[in-house]
Amino acid sequence: MLMNAVFQRFAQSAPIALMVGGMLERVLTPEQLDALFARTAERQYTRELLFSTVFDLLSQVVCGLQPSMHAAYQAQVAEIGVSLTAVYNKLNGVEPAIAAAVVHYSAQVLGPLVHELEAAGPAWLPGYDLRIVDGTCLEATEHRVAEWRLLSSGALPGKSLVVYDPGWQMARAVVCCEDGHAQERSLFDQVLPLVEAPQVWMADRNFCTRDFLLGIAARGGYFLIREHANLAWYPRHQPRKVGRVETGEVWEQAIEVIDAQGGWHRARRIQLLLDEPTRDGELEINLVTNLPPEISALELARLYRRRWRIEQAFQELALHLNAEITTLGYPKAALFGFCLALVAYNILAVVKAALRAVHGTEKIDQEVSGYYLANEIANTYRGMRIALPPEQWEVFRHASVPQLATWLVQMARSVNLAVYRKHPRKPKKAPATRRKNKAPPHVSTARLLAQRKTTKRTP
Repeated sequence: MLMNAVFQRFAQSAPIALMVGGMLERVLTPEQLDALFARTAERQYTRELLFSTVFDLLSQVVCGLQPSMHAAYQAQVAEIGVSLTAVYNKLNGVEPAIAAAVVHYSAQVLGPLVHELEAAGPAWLPGYDLRIVDGTCLEATEHRVAEWRLLSSGALPGKSLVVYDPGWQMARAVVCCEDGHAQERSLFDQVLPLVEAPQVWMADRNFCTRDFLLGIAARGGYFLIREHANLAWYPRHQPRKVGRVETGEVWEQAIEVIDAQGGWHRARRIQLLLDEPTRDGELEINLVTNLPPEISALELARLYRRRWRIEQAFQELALHLNAEITTLGYPKAALFGFCLALVAYNILAVVKAALRAVHGTEKIDQEVSGYYLANEIANTYRGMRIALPPEQWEVFRHASVPQLATWLVQMARSVNLAVYRKHPRKPKKAPATRRKNKAPPHVSTARLLAQRKTTKRTP
């Protein structure tokens, strides 16, 4: 791929930001976004303000390029051509299906790049495609809307179920719900159509319902889900001990689950008796699965322990990306912001895959900080887009997947990993008991420091 002199300078000084810019151009050009909007929208339509414009403004807030939607609008007011009110009206009306479609589309386009880079790592379960699903409730928003301005309660703008691919380390899909108080189980009917054979779906106990388990099986999929106490099952055999894993003793039992029509469905129940209690004080983890007996209970117990990867993804969204914009009080706008954070997470997944291809999986996973990656993007990206006019980015739209993968590897070689090194904190010490001092209410910092020096000099 041919790059001009300005591109080359950014490639040397800010390769991460350049890689992100190239992936954004590949996936989310204005033409692609507006076409996706036209295909997906049911109620919204375009007059003067394009969907791609709203996407661009909000993505700047999500990625930390601008502190707020107002600031993003103010910086581009001459090009936008409509009022701030019109922008917010469009944003507050973005349908959840459109937001979800953007996430799905980004994974479709970016996933083959991870595959081409051969950076997905060894399969968690050879021969099977894994999915981890988990729910998240968006953080309560500021009380800016008239209806809850006088309420002391937190206003929850929505809930989502994220489908995570641990191989690609991407969000493959998301189900959005505007009701922040909705039960996760009310959304299962929207998750089941996403199941394909021979996928293996992993989830916590909230997803352990008869209809969800059997719905996965009916679509040719497999489940490995932590057992909920309300799941009704019947034993076919007594539990038998099968061995130990790193965290405890494993037992297995053949069971049957009865569907609504009275049909019997065979499954396996795996018990992990822990050596140490969980943070919730539990000493036993029970799993249910319909995977064939050729896959041992020991392997499945170890596999389920890796489900925390999706929790790590949520943590990165919260810490490194502005996934929950508390100034967006309307549910549609808040959910759209969360979905744009998932798109940004997918783009960073491609960048990390390129780094793994060059520097090794263990080094990147253990030493590279997502915070510093996001920080470079926030500090460099806007200036880079100004220095490099739009026509310079078109090469990324038309390049083949192998060409892009080769370019990403070249960029990854020029990355100085020391700049992005993690600095893990030591375990926190218990806070010291503070001395109560009613009078005076304040103290002089300079005097306290001077006292410290005097104390050190005193023999």
